[in-house]
Amino acid sequence: MVKFLKPNKAVVVLQGRYAGRKAVIVRAFDDGTRDRPYGHCLVAGVSKYPKKVIRKDSDKKQAKKSRVKTFIKLVNYNHIMPTRYTLDVDLKEAVTVDCLQSRDKKVSAAKEAKAKFEERFKTGKNRWFFSKLRF
Repeated sequence: MVKFLKPNKAVVVLQGRYAGRKAVIVRAFDDGTRDRPYGHCLVAGVSKYPKKVIRKDSDKKQAKKSRVKTFIKLVNYNHIMPTRYTLDVDLKEAVTVDCLQSRDKKVSAAKEAKAKFEERFKTGKNRWFFSKLRF
């Protein structure tokens, strides 16, 4: 079978707290691990999307509207829907599996992911990823 759930692939989370949110696969575990004996992947996604920025807004207001809130999660393959999009965001060093072990590591990894996502949003690339799904 062809493996299409590869790193940097944009997916939509279907189940749980972040259902309907877009995420990026950081690392895929096709055969599973000892504690999760099923196919799953580590994703970093957008839990709060940026607002629409209007040209007449002040710089301070534009900066506030273009903020992104992120999440990091291990997700079962059955609970994500792959899309045709890929994101060229390098989250390999920032987001790892062992960062999920403690709260401090997870918060710092989420902040690094947030910085990379915001920088990607401000350059204007991958506009689809930073728009809210309407359903």
